[in-house]
Amino acid sequence: MSSPLHSRVTLENPALELKPSEARQPLVEVRDLVKTFDVSLPWLNRVIERKAREQVHAVDGVSFAIEQGKTFALVGESGCGKSTVARLLVGLYTPTSGTVSVGGADLFETLASPQAQTLRRRMQMIFQDPYASLNPRWTVQELVAEPLREHGLIRGANELRARVGELLRSVGLSEADAGKFAHQFSGGQRQRICIARALAAEPELLVCDEPTSALDVSVQAQVLNLMKDLQRQRGLSYLFISHNLAVVRHVADQIGVMYLGRLVEVADKRDLFSRPQHPYTRMLLDAIPDIHKAGRARAPVLGEVPNPLHPPTGCGFHPRCPHAQPRCSAERPAMTRLNGVQVACHAVQEGRLVPDTVPTR
Repeated sequence: MSSPLHSRVTLENPALELKPSEARQPLVEVRDLVKTFDVSLPWLNRVIERKAREQVHAVDGVSFAIEQGKTFALVGESGCGKSTVARLLVGLYTPTSGTVSVGGADLFETLASPQAQTLRRRMQMIFQDPYASLNPRWTVQELVAEPLREHGLIRGANELRARVGELLRSVGLSEADAGKFAHQFSGGQRQRICIARALAAEPELLVCDEPTSALDVSVQAQVLNLMKDLQRQRGLSYLFISHNLAVVRHVADQIGVMYLGRLVEVADKRDLFSRPQHPYTRMLLDAIPDIHKAGRARAPVLGEVPNPLHPPTGCGFHPRCPHAQPRCSAERPAMTRLNGVQVACHAVQEGRLVPDTVPTR
């Protein structure tokens, strides 16, 4: 039985609504997204030390789409640009170039228009650290009620208390918890409060920036199962950020692998885990302990992530790649679709690297 909490948001701007004829249009489309940060020394230091300005390309030409009701995961080592993409997607950062569209409407144009609040209701973010995400001076009632008041969804104290109680129950907490403070809860319970707070605005998209990385393994499983249940119940779409492929395997429908600000492989979950193509993807998968892969040759983890201020020429992964050739250091590979998988690798595109086949279970 559906409740008012589960009802979809009626939008004031027709351009932001998904029409029946556009049912197959992705909810979110990201095209050639670029974000650079100026990390130069102060002007006087640059003059004295005779140094030029320096910029880091945190996100460098990223493109992907998120289907309605599906989960797109971004994975990669720390510093590859995953969290920057998440913040760009909810408007916390302004891109250097590129576009993000939500339901066919340009995100950044809409955020600068009177329809900004309507669009923000469609997108909410769950941050990595539940300890830092919640105001310690507020009760859970105040924390969860804030989005309801901000968006004018509830009028009247009794209705507000009832809605907060319903939200808390939906994430496995008790209505009696509304009067407590965040410090009285465990890490997993705090993340449930963050999820309830994000759900208060009845969003269509949740951007999850490593929501389980600060939690114990057993608690991670509980939170991930909760998120999957909520997705089924409410038709939510997720952008799920993680450095852990073992976690992503349980939640994602499609996975994008990032390295030095660029996507190197985009594939459906089954294809990526059964037939990884890019050498970096294989390296990440080989780092996952798996009893079912006993006896299988494993590629050693080579080198370290280069300094993003001075990235390698050509393919950013070539200093660590066992299949690198002179072309790899001279020419950046373009993203190409091969056998239903998007991959940016000269070795794969030239047929020098046969897709690795891993038994699925």
